[in-house]
Amino acid sequence: MTTVHVKWAQDRLFEGIGSNGATALMSPTDGPGVSPMQMLLLGMGGCTAYDVVDILEKQRQPLAGLELEITGARGEEQPKPWTQIHVLYRFRGDGLDAAKVERAIALSVEKYCGALATLAGVAQVTHAYEILPA
Repeated sequence: MTTVHVKWAQDRLFEGIGSNGATALMSPTDGPGVSPMQMLLLGMGGCTAYDVVDILEKQRQPLAGLELEITGARGEEQPKPWTQIHVLYRFRGDGLDAAKVERAIALSVEKYCGALATLAGVAQVTHAYEILPA
């Protein structure tokens, strides 16, 4: 079991504190922190990015960089859950094997990323990738 904390800092600013003590600021979309709904997307992105990098390193792929662009659409009625999420993986590396990249993404999406599996329970999650030179 994991325990995290959310602490009210001031006005509409909150501090999220992970079980390891790391912090993240949260606020409405016009505030200085990341909105809680965007935090869900960021958490999912971090989860799948970690998996993919780990898998590609084990495959000894020449990965020089990875950036994810995550877009989401929310429902019209409260509580406005995410209904559609698209993840674009942008890989950088000379000589990356596309089949191994596809396999790494598939393993993350289908087997390893708990955050993605959780969101996929309420939203349609799709993905694509690009391989760019280092």
